[in-house]
Amino acid sequence: MIIIGEKLNSTLKSIRPAMESYDAAAIQELAKKQYEAGAMYIDVNAGMFHEEEPERLEWLINTVQEVLDAPFSIDSPNPVAIERALKANKNSKPIINSITDEKERFNSIMPLAIEYKTGIIALCMDDNGMPETTKDRVVIAERLIEKLTKEGMDLSDIYIDPMVRPVGTGSHYGTVAIETIRQVKKEFPGVHIACGLSNISFGIPARKLMNQAFLIAAMAAGMDGAILDPLDKKLMSFVYAGEALLGIDEFCMNYLTKFREGALEV
Repeated sequence: MIIIGEKLNSTLKSIRPAMESYDAAAIQELAKKQYEAGAMYIDVNAGMFHEEEPERLEWLINTVQEVLDAPFSIDSPNPVAIERALKANKNSKPIINSITDEKERFNSIMPLAIEYKTGIIALCMDDNGMPETTKDRVVIAERLIEKLTKEGMDLSDIYIDPMVRPVGTGSHYGTVAIETIRQVKKEFPGVHIACGLSNISFGIPARKLMNQAFLIAAMAAGMDGAILDPLDKKLMSFVYAGEALLGIDEFCMNYLTKFREGALEV
């Protein structure tokens, strides 16, 4: 499971003050904690700063890579901010988070992915907005994969985001996301799936419980990546258990290792 640590996000009230005050120590500590907890990529987002986003995103990249060599997920729809971050990056191959099939956004971000040889998260969304049905999302995913590979990207560098929407605002959104994952992975087994896991529970109580349930259902459908909170020990325990149950973790070796390390919460 490809874990993308979500905590360095300017929309989170817990971390935004540190970003506002350029508190490098707090940013670095949170990045290290996520990595130590199992994050393979560190997502960095400065979108709440609007006009200052390029400068702030560059600062986040420089600040984190002073103490950590983990790759980044550069989280922005702004091509200027993305390029500023890519130029600053000295760590290993990053992911751009994200592109869509909206014409303007695709045409402005795609060249950056090619020039800087990045991975890319591609959202099942186009100029008509967020599709309601599995069929429409799969059509967009197919189109994005075709266009991205035509530009020279390998399937293994593409991360399809099925557009997880809150189940509290539509009872069909859970199954739509799960079935989109299933169909995309069936048709394109070489691509990855990377969704914003906690979107499923927005606006409802006991969010962690809903996130855990959705995680297992999505993994069973073929999800192999997620943007999530790696500091949620219970959620990470479900990741390890899910991998063992789905035959991804041969002979449960990683699960047993995590148990011995005290990384599982039961």
